[in-house]
Amino acid sequence: MKLRIKGNTLRLRLTQTEVDTIAKGEVMDKTQFPGGKELVYKIVKGNGFDAQFANDVVLIQLPSNKVDEWASSDQVTIGFTSPLGDNEILDIAVEKDFQCLTERPKEDESDMFPNPLEKHAKC
Repeated sequence: MKLRIKGNTLRLRLTQTEVDTIAKGEVMDKTQFPGGKELVYKIVKGNGFDAQFANDVVLIQLPSNKVDEWASSDQVTIGFTSPLGDNEILDIAVEKDFQCLTERPKEDESDMFPNPLEKHAKC
């Protein structure tokens, strides 16, 4: 799972295996830091949309029916916003991760989704 953060925008990109895993209930990954600290990011199925950050864990909850529909279709993104106060929002997108159109030598793309633009790039 890839985590991309910019300002109040959070994007999580999942491989095919991770999409299959979240369809069963939850998927989790982590990034380790020196000193034994970890940033854990987890997506779970639930009754609605929610976003939390506590105890070094980013927890995203998505409605079960939305996850099931997304996981079994060509739909790319499940997105929602979460109010932060002071007229600010956190914009969250959970996306299927596509293979790049240009080769990236150090990246294993074997479990990423085929890029729908690939057929146009080879014309």
